[in-house]
Amino acid sequence: SIWHPGWHDNPFGMRLSAYMIGNKIADPCVPMSLLADHPNVVFNYLLPNIGQTSAEMH
Repeated sequence: SIWHPGWHDNPFGMRLSAYMIGNKIADPCVPMSLLADHPNVVFNYLLPNIGQTSAEMH
C-alpha cells in the first residue's frame, strides 16, 4: 500500500496520518489512519509538499 501527499494536504495532517499508521492507531475521524490495519504500508512523500510545521505561543 503506497501513500503520498497530494497538493491539498497540509504538513501537520501528513505527519499525523503517518504517526497514526506507524503506531497502529486506526480512527475513522482520520481516514488515512485506517491503513493502520493493513499489514504492509510503505510511505512515499513528494518532498516539496512536506512543508514546515511550527508551534506558536498564544
